[in-house]
Amino acid sequence: MLRTSQKIRLTNSDGFKQKLLLWAQQFKNVVWLDSNNHKANITFDAILAVDSYTKIKTSDKNAFEKLKKYQLETHDFIFGYLSYDLKNNLEKLNSTNFDGLHFPELYFFQPKKIFIIKQNSLEVKYLKHLSDEITHDIHEISSQKEKENTVTNCNIKPRIKKQAYFKKFDALLEHIQKGNLYEVNFCQEFYSENTHINPVSTYLNLNKISKPPFASFLKFDNHYLLSASPERYLKKNGATVISQPIKGTEKRAVLKTEDELLRKNLEQNPKEISENIMIVDLVRNDFSRFAEKGSVKVDELCKAYRFKQVHQLISTISCNVNVHTHPVDIIKHTFPMGSMTGAPKISAMKIIESIEETKRGLYSGAVGYFTPNNDFDFNVVIRSILYNANNKYISYTVGSAITSKSVAEKEYNECLLKAEAMKKVLLNTK
Repeated sequence: MLRTSQKIRLTNSDGFKQKLLLWAQQFKNVVWLDSNNHKANITFDAILAVDSYTKIKTSDKNAFEKLKKYQLETHDFIFGYLSYDLKNNLEKLNSTNFDGLHFPELYFFQPKKIFIIKQNSLEVKYLKHLSDEITHDIHEISSQKEKENTVTNCNIKPRIKKQAYFKKFDALLEHIQKGNLYEVNFCQEFYSENTHINPVSTYLNLNKISKPPFASFLKFDNHYLLSASPERYLKKNGATVISQPIKGTEKRAVLKTEDELLRKNLEQNPKEISENIMIVDLVRNDFSRFAEKGSVKVDELCKAYRFKQVHQLISTISCNVNVHTHPVDIIKHTFPMGSMTGAPKISAMKIIESIEETKRGLYSGAVGYFTPNNDFDFNVVIRSILYNANNKYISYTVGSAITSKSVAEKEYNECLLKAEAMKKVLLNTK
């Protein structure tokens, strides 16, 4: 698909980013990705895709095959998401838990207009027949005014009460002791009904207090994702594929000395390290299904990174792939990501479905894009607010990894720590 490309110098890229996102709300299909100036293996500062020329939306059993065909036929940039429940396409699994959000399981679109920001440079990529709209659009974007944030009737409730969480934790521990699991990611939903929010302002507030490297704002019709994700699921650049799972969490401290001590303690915590290494092994195993022989390696193991809300242990695993390996097949062999399931993966997914109360949907899925040359980059949908504007249902889900060394109270508190930013934004608290 032919596109017109034009570069424009920006005097205030941060201010322009906010105006760009506000301008985008006139369209039914929007994907916004923001690296928040994190530099590690990221190819842009921010990217916006709007207004579908073509699209694919499905929840059926052939979702990956349809996506593969769509990607091949389009041979262009496509942006969208993969929901966690696409696992049912890949294994003999199901998803029958409560779903208050009703997102399609897979949604991608070929945008008419793409905006890529790198430092103080904006590159626009419009479909050829729309090139005469660039000047008008840039003027409109520059004229945007910030709208007031509104959150009404937000009454956040836990889907799983604390004592029920402890009982479910004990059931998972029993599975681990029996050898059914080594590790499992156990998640719980917090939700609010009959609630109206301004999605853009809510996202901007969430991003402001989190500043993660894989932030995303997604709008498909009346479905919204407002994500402050710190985690990359999978990236392909040429013949190289990398995954960067997060396992291991510690709070931040105000004092620098105390904060550094917490970071060092996390990096040396045997429980957190074992959690991370289990997932690294799972990713290596997934990679071995498509990687060129002998190319799978661990580039970085269990390094503690600082984020505004928490410290996290991150590992980086990479491999090389044959030029003829289709990008959708790479995703099929690794989906869902091990950091959100556990090990062994299939056993963990079966037990997750029986223990959790809510269908995960887009939570623990992935948002990202494919390029015309078969590269891609996807985040992990965590630390995110999901919103169905039609039925005014708001949801955010948090989880933690359960192993034989886990303590119920600590795991529950870790969930609350991860939920802090979303709760603050929705309740307008400081």
